[in-house]
Amino acid sequence: MEKIIELNAKNIQKEHICCAISDKKCKESYELKKKWLTNEFENGYKFYRLDTRAKVFIEYCDAEKSWVPIDASNYIFVGCMWVSGKYKGNGYAKALLQKAEDEAKQRGKSGLVTIVGTKKFHFMNDTKWLLKQGFEEADRLPYGFSLLVKKFDNKAEQPKFKKSVEKGECENTDGLTVYFSNRCPFSEYHVTNSLVETVKNRNLNLEVVKFETLEEAQNSPTPATIFSLYYNGKFITTDISVCMDSRFDKIIKKAIEK
Repeated sequence: MEKIIELNAKNIQKEHICCAISDKKCKESYELKKKWLTNEFENGYKFYRLDTRAKVFIEYCDAEKSWVPIDASNYIFVGCMWVSGKYKGNGYAKALLQKAEDEAKQRGKSGLVTIVGTKKFHFMNDTKWLLKQGFEEADRLPYGFSLLVKKFDNKAEQPKFKKSVEKGECENTDGLTVYFSNRCPFSEYHVTNSLVETVKNRNLNLEVVKFETLEEAQNSPTPATIFSLYYNGKFITTDISVCMDSRFDKIIKKAIEK
């Protein structure tokens, strides 16, 4: 097994952050993710990855500092976790998750929490795999999201979603609304370029909402603060590929017909 390293404020500028490492058009978005990470390191954010040019990493932080709308006092929130390509099936996912679990136990945390799709959602952690690792469903939303927990203290308070996400609706009911943040190096480019052009080609209204602060993200109407698209006020997808002209119609049609 290859070495796992920690990225921090001292080495972030010279180290890659896995996602979008070969996607030249997302270079600016990639740097914005690095800037976001640098700011969050001051809040105790952790980023571990394999010491090689690969997409094998985990991100986590205290749930109270997580850019998602949950109530999970004294838990650690597991954000993005990804093991791709030839590295799958070699124990790297378990080793990365163990990093978060060990720190949580050392610091007396009640457990780990993470947000997933009730069924697998794009750009979200693998629900089935996490359930096999001892996670259980703590809360569920009717439009497809689950909050999973792995408790170390059975007497600890059950984590839950905030009320802001209960309905799966947003205020704008005329056309498209997209919510995103720099938690992902793909979001900025595809929202401000791909989606803007795609919507323009179809003469649709588009409202773009970027989460710039922790408070904004924690009061979001969507649990997926990396990227969420709404149509006429209703949640549609977390799949960033919907921004692309070639994918937009198929994904929107499928979502509306559900």
